[in-house]
Amino acid sequence: MELLEAWLILRSVKGVSDGTLCTLVRHFGGPKEVLSASASELRHVAGLRPSVVTALRKEPEPSVVAHVRKEMRLLEKGESGIVTILDAAYPRRLAMIPDPPPLLYVCGTLPASDDYAVAIVGSRKASPAGVLMTQELSQQLAGMGLTIVSGLARGIDAAAHRGALAAKATTIAVVGCGVDRTYPPEHQQLRRDIEGHGAVVSELPLGAPPLPYHFPRRNRIISGLSLGVIVSEADQKSGALITARFALEQNREVFAVPGAVKYGKHRGAHGLIKQGAKLVEDARDVVEELLPQLDGPLGDRVKNAGFQETTSQSFTPKERRVLSLLHEDPVSIDEVLMESPFDRAEVMSLLLSLELRGCIRQVPGSCYVRTSC
Repeated sequence: MELLEAWLILRSVKGVSDGTLCTLVRHFGGPKEVLSASASELRHVAGLRPSVVTALRKEPEPSVVAHVRKEMRLLEKGESGIVTILDAAYPRRLAMIPDPPPLLYVCGTLPASDDYAVAIVGSRKASPAGVLMTQELSQQLAGMGLTIVSGLARGIDAAAHRGALAAKATTIAVVGCGVDRTYPPEHQQLRRDIEGHGAVVSELPLGAPPLPYHFPRRNRIISGLSLGVIVSEADQKSGALITARFALEQNREVFAVPGAVKYGKHRGAHGLIKQGAKLVEDARDVVEELLPQLDGPLGDRVKNAGFQETTSQSFTPKERRVLSLLHEDPVSIDEVLMESPFDRAEVMSLLLSLELRGCIRQVPGSCYVRTSC
């Protein structure tokens, strides 16, 4: 029996959880050894239920073998690969959680060392300000050498990946479907970009659809890969809070980005802050907390990292006046015209000048948000 086929058949045995499977292969040395172990040998594995021993000793059903061989044929095409819990390439930090995925399907390239990763998660229906804040935060952290982990979802997740890509750094997307599928479908190009600078990974078999119950469980992988989890924008029922809960269970750091007090999309993050999560206003708040876990060249790089800020002396008085009317929440052009002493043509010229310098950004609805200035 081929080694990969043994892995896939072992994973298909009913009643064998991820934690049990990992225990078995570590105990016996591999999946082939587990499948060939006697009932007596299996009974010596601590905590193994009699029903699982019986299931392991049964020959796999023909339908199971057929499904496994179909998947192996797909894998032979080379568009994705598998990393197992026993492989040296398996992410070290992920292997330490209570129930690591025995198999990781990978498109792209996992970084040689996953020790320095940070997850950023949040609302799929993020505000323009939340997207902007997330992308800037991600870009700063990635620029220091930290890998950015997220879930390829709309909103905050996509912004986190794009921030890392803007820094030409590594990012990992953990998806809630097979790696041969893209969800949401409009993220095909983003997914290709991620594969070029990191990896798209999943514990689910090839062809697995993006079913709702897949996503909460995949969140343990997002947190498991990371030193800490940043919740950028999330309401009280957000899946991002599930990721934060997994992070706490896995002894990872939890961070939260605050926002407007009465804005519902921030209540989940505010709840985490009330419970002790570190409040994040910029990348410095994250790296200060993680610094004791960073060593070697990366630790030195983070310690010496600078955060450039544009000073008010670089603006004309008129530019400063318009800039003072903008903030992280969208402000319409009409509001700027009402509050400024300038005519429409001059306001539009000033807005264009500030946008070209990267200090503001136009968002849907003829509105502007302030960036890093």
